Formats: sequence, C-alpha cells, structure tokens
Amino acid sequence: MHVFDKLDRQLIAILREDGRAPVAKLAVILNVSRATVQNRLERLLDSGAVLGFTIRAREDHGPDGVHAIMMIEVSGKSTTSVIRKLRGLPELRQLHSTNGKWDLVAQLTAVNLTDFDRVLRDVRGVDGITNSETSILLSSV
Repeated sequence: MHVFDKLDRQLIAILREDGRAPVAKLAVILNVSRATVQNRLERLLDSGAVLGFTIRAREDHGPDGVHAIMMIEVSGKSTTSVIRKLRGLPELRQLHSTNGKWDLVAQLTAVNLTDFDRVLRDVRGVDGITNSETSILLSSV
C-alpha cells in the first residue's frame, strides 16, 4: 500500500482538477523539478495508488437532462439477478454495491422528466427490488 506524503496529495489534487496537465505545469505549481513530478507520477502509477487519467465530459453532468442517484434495497439472494437486469438499462451510468440499509446505489440519467419517470418505473419493476429512494442531482460542485 502506498503511503501518501504532502507532495503526493497535492499532485493528486491538481490532477483531479486537470488530469491532462503537463508535467512542466505540475512542476511549476508544486514548486519542484519536472523530474520529481515525473518520478512521483511513475511511483503512484506503479504502486496502483493512481489507476490512470481521465476526462470529465460535459454530457455526463451537463445542463440538459435529468441526473439522479437511486438507493436500492434487494430482497433475499436476488442481487445478482437484479444487477444483471439493471445493467441492461441504457440510462444506468454507474452501479455500486454497498452496505447498510441499501444494497445498491445507481446513478441514472434521462433526457427529461417524462423519460426519468419511465426509468424509475422500469427500475422499480425489476423482480427482487423491494424498496428504493431517489434523489435528483441539481448541480455539481
């Protein structure tokens, strides 16, 4: 397991904001050499502490459409079946298993409220789902 020092945490924080930042820019921001940044990046990647770099696309959390988080309770041993059925929904962006009151957490998206209402009915109609609670995402901060 990788132990993060202050420089590692700062580097990761900057990369979370701009995963495409060049090494030279990172070095200036962190007030260290380019070689130091490069070595830190390689060590973070090699250790598995950083899995890769990505972008955040506008369409994932853009101003259009309806985005929501749904907490799902599953009955008995039907979790595998429920997961398989939910993965077939094109409106499902992410699905996570969890502990506590809820068994699954789903991130959903729809074109508009009418479509969102249909998605909710589709999810709630899946055999094995006994309860759900949904929160529409209003803004990303």
